[in-house]
Amino acid sequence: MAVATVAVATSPGEGDPGSDRASLGSREAAAAAQAPVEIWAIGDGADGGESGRRIGAMIAAARPARMLYLGDVYEQGTRSEFADNYAPAYGALARRTLPTPGNHDWPRHAEGYNPYWKRVTGRPMPSVHANRIGGWDILSLNSEAFNAYPEQVRWLERQVSPGGTCRLAFWHRPRFSAGSHGDEPAVAPFWRTLRGRAALVLNGHEHNMQEMKVRDGIRELISGAGGHSHYKAAKDPRLAWSNTIDNGALSLRLRPGRADYAFVTLGGRVLRSGTATCRSA
Repeated sequence: MAVATVAVATSPGEGDPGSDRASLGSREAAAAAQAPVEIWAIGDGADGGESGRRIGAMIAAARPARMLYLGDVYEQGTRSEFADNYAPAYGALARRTLPTPGNHDWPRHAEGYNPYWKRVTGRPMPSVHANRIGGWDILSLNSEAFNAYPEQVRWLERQVSPGGTCRLAFWHRPRFSAGSHGDEPAVAPFWRTLRGRAALVLNGHEHNMQEMKVRDGIRELISGAGGHSHYKAAKDPRLAWSNTIDNGALSLRLRPGRADYAFVTLGGRVLRSGTATCRSA
């Protein structure tokens, strides 16, 4: 399994040393460094339907720095489904997208997922990848490559070794869920490695929106209401909030030490919002 780290950074220009303009520029640069960076996360919506296309348009209109696609291009993740389903909905965001494969994508990833993302990025898409955005480490893992879990965990251990919790990890299958699929014990090694080392985990797979109560210092958010049907959510004491009737996506505004998040419907209505804090190493 290939492993790569792709950094995302913006560096404001500097003024002439010693000038008043330089001093002002430094203050503006410092303020800009603290300004939140907006990203969005969505999964389970690229089925060729109107809802998926409208969600893609809504996210594109927000002009985010990045979008996380949480998996599943229906029904089998073929080359034609990436061309006919995914590209019309999210193609405008493709060069800003950090993906992870879903259970519908991975069985034929050599035909659909891999060639699509290679065309977009110009190089093979690794199964795991890391980015630095808004003062947070953004870590993508592959919940579908079961035989590669040990290698992924070793990679993840290296990523979290500096300490601190300003990390957001994402993959397709939720470790804990009140939805139809329920908990996924197979990804427990990912979760265990992130305990005390991450503040947020994002998943799809369940066709709804969920916020689980903080567990092991981690807030798990599920954003799978991309438009491909809806799944119910059971009454579960671990569940902080859920919505099983609306299509929408998850917006996050990241800055050092803080992430403000909101579940947003297609009509732009905020259903649920909150803040996750983290500590640096």
